[in-house]
Amino acid sequence: MSNIVIQNLGKVFDGAAKTGGVVALESITCDIPQGEFFCIIGPSGCGKSTLLNILAGFTQPTTGTVTNGGRPILGPGPDRTVMFQEYGLFPWMTVRQNIEFGLKAKGMGAKECAEIVGAYIELVSLVGFEDRYPHQISGGMKQRVSIARALAPDPDIVLMDEPFAALDSLTRDVMQEEILRIWGGAKKTFVLITHNIDEAIFLGDRVLVMTHRPGHIKQILSIDIPRPRDPSIRSIDPRFLGYREHLANLLRREVDDFVTDEAQRRHA
Repeated sequence: MSNIVIQNLGKVFDGAAKTGGVVALESITCDIPQGEFFCIIGPSGCGKSTLLNILAGFTQPTTGTVTNGGRPILGPGPDRTVMFQEYGLFPWMTVRQNIEFGLKAKGMGAKECAEIVGAYIELVSLVGFEDRYPHQISGGMKQRVSIARALAPDPDIVLMDEPFAALDSLTRDVMQEEILRIWGGAKKTFVLITHNIDEAIFLGDRVLVMTHRPGHIKQILSIDIPRPRDPSIRSIDPRFLGYREHLANLLRREVDDFVTDEAQRRHA
């Protein structure tokens, strides 16, 4: 069971001798319960990806702690998997071979591997495309292969860094619906970084809003819209529209504050 606990997290990157370090994150404290769909939004450069990389174990915090199920996150592990903006598929491997890659790396037997891969191919609606190569399928299909490959090794937590950013708006909407269906079936903890406010509201149980750098938590907003969520809520549900306006105003103020701070710094 995964329960991510972030306590007083800070991250400073070393800088040039004249400029000193860059404070990316400061005083981040929050919990992410097992099975939650948790979204993170904020201005560009606020430390969203840095936070995700710390959760993944790719980088270590300067201050504070992060635990999963009571165990410190000190590096990458099989309890977590990461999806990036790029599909990251091996072009010389078929859909089936890409999905089974992590299972083979774990030393899983051929029969069990085939059963799991078959189940995930069905889960992401790619039956009939098992033997196609990445160049033979659409962008949306590639993203579904990426999702299946991330889920197949049975991680507790799926970390996603803007995985739909490269998709056109229609495909992006479809993939949001698809990821909700997959999340509902897989019962995993999903943590998503996005710049897209509508995406965060449609997918998330809660949305963490970050300030401009150094990144603090400005607000954690609970999305009180029942599941399953029909795609039409994006345009007609007054709760959705209210959340959109609220989050847009928060982010707009952060951008304005950043511009003001930068202007004052240049004229100091």
